[in-house]
This record gives sequence, C-alpha cells and structure tokens, in this order.
Amino acid sequence: MPTRVVVLGAGFGGLELTSLLSEAFGDAIDVVLIDKAESFVFGFSKLDVMFGRERPADAHHPYRDIVKPGVRFVRSLVRSIDPVAKRTVTDAGTFDADILVVALGADLHPSATPGLVEGGNEFYTVAGAETLREVLPRFERGPAIVGVTGKTFKCPPAPSEAALLLHDYLVARGRREATEIALVMPFGKPIPPSPETSEAILAAFAERGIRFVGDRLVTALDPARKVAMLDDGTEMPYALFLGVPVHRVPKVVQESGLVDDAWVAVDKKTLATRFPGVYAVGDVNGVGTPKAGVFAEGAARVVAAAIVAQLRGGAPPEAYAGAGSCYIEFGDERVGRVDVNFLGGPKPTGTFQAPSDALVEEKIRFGSSRARRWFGREWSAKG
Repeated sequence: MPTRVVVLGAGFGGLELTSLLSEAFGDAIDVVLIDKAESFVFGFSKLDVMFGRERPADAHHPYRDIVKPGVRFVRSLVRSIDPVAKRTVTDAGTFDADILVVALGADLHPSATPGLVEGGNEFYTVAGAETLREVLPRFERGPAIVGVTGKTFKCPPAPSEAALLLHDYLVARGRREATEIALVMPFGKPIPPSPETSEAILAAFAERGIRFVGDRLVTALDPARKVAMLDDGTEMPYALFLGVPVHRVPKVVQESGLVDDAWVAVDKKTLATRFPGVYAVGDVNGVGTPKAGVFAEGAARVVAAAIVAQLRGGAPPEAYAGAGSCYIEFGDERVGRVDVNFLGGPKPTGTFQAPSDALVEEKIRFGSSRARRWFGREWSAKG
C-alpha cells in the first residue's frame, strides 16, 4: 500500500505541503487533506472585504477546486488526534497515517475579552470582516480604536494596516475630521525585528494623526460606558472598536498531548514533534516565528523535503530558517514590504522595502500565484 500522509488543516501550510507532495509523488502516495471549512481566504483579503475593496464572494477559494494527483480533500471537523498511533478521528471517519502533519492554525476567541462581543467588532475572521463591511458605512464620528487583546496574534503588520486603511476610508467618506484613530499593540514598535519598518509606519501614523499606544493590551470593553480598558489600568473612550481577538491553540490539539505550554512543541530545525512521524507547521506550533501564512508555507517546504528524503532516500533538508516577507498596506494604494529572519541568526532581523508601485504588483502576483498553484484558478488579489 502507498504511504499515507494525513494533513490536518488547509491553510498556507497544508496547501503548500500537499501541493509539493503531489508534485513529488503523484498517485504513488496517498495524501489526505482535512479541514472543516468549505473554502480558503487569504488573510489580506479580510481587510479588502472589510473596507469594500473586494466582494466577499471573490475572496473565497473553494476547496472543491483542489484537483491534484494523490491528494484527497475531506471537509470534516477533527474530533481527536492520537499522535502515538498517528490516528485522527473526524466526523467523516477515522484516518490512520504513516506520517501525520498538524497544521490546524490558531483559534480565535473574541469572547475571551469581556465586552468585545457585546460592544466591539473583530476583523480577524471572515465573518468579522464581512460584518464590518456593513458596520463601517454607519460610523460617523468619535474615537476609533484598533486594539490587540492578546500577546500572540496572526500577521503582526495587520493592526497597523487596519489603522492606515481606516484613515483612508474615513477620508473618502468625509468623516476623518470627526474621528480620532488610535492603535493599541503589545509591542513597543509596530514591527520589532525591523526598526526601519517600524519608523516608516510610525511616520505614516504621524502624518495622518493616528495615535500609537505601544506595550499595551486591551483587556476588556465596557459597552455601557463605551471605554476600552488596558492592562495598565487606564481607559480609552471609543465609538468604534476594531479588535484583534485572543489567539489559542485549537482545543482538539490541546487535548492531544502535543502542546507544550501554549503551542505545539517542535524541533526548530525540522518542525518535528516529539512523536515519531508527526510534524506541526504554521500557527499551531511554537517554533518562534510570527503566526503568518508565509512562515507556514516555508515550514511546509521543509517538512515536504523531509518526507521526500524519508521515502526516497537522500540527505535531509536544510534547517528551517524562519524567514519570510510580509507586504504592508500603507494607505493611499501604497504597499511596502518587510523581509524578516527569525531563526537564521542570534536574534531576529528585518529589512524594509519602501512602498512602491512595483510592490503593489508584487503583492498581487503573490496572491494570484498561490490561487493558481493551489486551486488551479485565475484570480487577481487586490493590492
């Protein structure tokens, strides 16, 4: 029987891993990709949907479009994971694997922040972004806060992007002079590994009158008084709150015994867990890189190469470097880029590429190329 690889989660990591295995082995390998969702949505598309730059339907890439030799997609909820037996129980049945890859991402918990569900909004889920698409046109005046509620969250540039794009949105509606915008983040700088990128973002904030509140978290909202409470005991009034919810490892992963502290423990060089034949890639692990798709994709390449080496023989892949590039929306239809490396040296480093028309086009190509590679469809990511 062919080797069976079961991949849990069809985000950046799961999609890239299964694509690579299909390219390497075709029908000679049995790859099962499992996800509870019907479709994939790029993280940056949530901002585009939220601010009316992309229709919600256009942001979805249906998993039914995955047609790759050797790969079978199963839409189902994962109920339990046994990393010793490499067995996964789902609503669609039980799957035993020769190699198991956990790529279930991070779950979002708006209810973990008191008052957020009742008195605020979040923009990190597809549903939240689609709801804000209807909420934002009704916002007329008063303080607007983009607030982070947990120390670990996906796509570190996204809160800064949201603040800058909110500025543009309100200017276009003629409401900017009636509002104040503030960003609350748990970092002292917007992008800690890259001082140059942080300086560029802070300069953009200063130019637009956006207040940056660093080294702080929003711990609760009081909807009755319309105030956000911070972790130092201070309060900030708001008329509009755009929240980044608390992120946690999925419950099914927590219950599996794979988690060490808050996230799945892996070898930083190989992404292997302490269980033989079991890997974890992407947001679900605690490797030390940001929780962003580009890092999950890079980790998937390392794991795919390791599987190829195991099944065909040959040298193992080079160690995972934790390197990737993130595009940053600066507003005014301008896009910059930060290139970061978290594991390749003694400390994380980052270099900044200033906003340019070339980077607008590059970001579009980034999304379009993945849609074509993973789903076989032509799609133009909005810049």
